[in-house]
Amino acid sequence: MFIYFKLIKNLFYVFFFNLLFQEVNINLETTKMLFNTNCLACHSNGSNLIIPEKSLKKDVLKSNGMNTIDAISYQILNGKNGMPAFGGRLTTNEIKNIANYVLKESEKNFEE
Repeated sequence: MFIYFKLIKNLFYVFFFNLLFQEVNINLETTKMLFNTNCLACHSNGSNLIIPEKSLKKDVLKSNGMNTIDAISYQILNGKNGMPAFGGRLTTNEIKNIANYVLKESEKNFEE
């Protein structure tokens, strides 16, 4: 009985930590298309047409505490102020990929 308990416990830890530290598989072209389809209307070139002072530029993201995948994912999922929630439209993986894309593009301030 003890061996089964230990086995189940170990399997749980392996499963849990695999989910926790799982890397987001990002396909740049697909993610760019997702960003363009869902975000570009308000965030062209990393700008913000609704609240201009809250752009997606690196320094602005940092000053607003939005410079992590988790923070950006939360914003995409739930929306805030003028931004709609995309939780019902995008999958969790798509949201994480877009957040990753935003961070990567913000490093160069959305310039090619």
